[in-house]
Amino acid sequence: MVTDDHVTMNGNGFSKMEEEFIKRYHKLEVKENQCSSSLVKHIKAPVHLVWSLVRRFDQPQKYKPFVSRCVVQGDLQVGSVREVNVKSGLPATTSTERLEYLDDDEHILSMTIVGGDHRLKNYSSIVTVHPEVIDGRPGTLVIESFVVDVPDGNTKDETCYFVEALIKCNLKSLADVSERLAVQDRTEPIKIM
Repeated sequence: MVTDDHVTMNGNGFSKMEEEFIKRYHKLEVKENQCSSSLVKHIKAPVHLVWSLVRRFDQPQKYKPFVSRCVVQGDLQVGSVREVNVKSGLPATTSTERLEYLDDDEHILSMTIVGGDHRLKNYSSIVTVHPEVIDGRPGTLVIESFVVDVPDGNTKDETCYFVEALIKCNLKSLADVSERLAVQDRTEPIKIM
C-alpha cells in the first residue's frame, strides 16, 4: 500500500535503495500469530537533524504526538527503560519500553514494549535514518519496521492497520518538526557535479 510517501511492506512499492536498507537493517523475526510491516518517510531535512530527534529515547514527545510524558530509568544506554504516558484518545494510558539497540554511526534505534496497559504484546521496532538528496538539498530517508502479536479478536490486517496508522502519524510529525528545524538551520543546497 502506498499513501503519500509512506510505503508498507505489503505493497511491494519500495525503491531499490529502500529494499536494500530494509533487508540489511530491518530483520525482524515474525512468528505465526504476529504481523509485521515497514514504513518509509522522506524528510526534507538533513540526517543529523532527524537523527537528533529519533535517537532521544528519553524524549519521544519531541515528535510523537501521542506521547504526553516520558520518564527514563537508566543512563540512556541499551537496556534503559522508559515509562511513556499516552495522551487520551488511544486505547492505552501507559507503555513501558526498553531500548534494545542504539547506533549513532549507522543511525539505528531498536526498542521493545515490555509492559503497559495496551494490547501491543511482543512489540518490537527498528528505526533507521539514512541521508539522501531531495530537491537538491540534504534530506533523510526514515524507515520504521515493527512486529507485534495479533490480539485475540483481531485479524493480522486490523492489527497492522492500527500500528501503521500510529507510525504514520509519528513519521509525519517527525517530518514536520525536522523540516521546521531545517528551515531555521538554513542548510546549503548540495552541488551536483
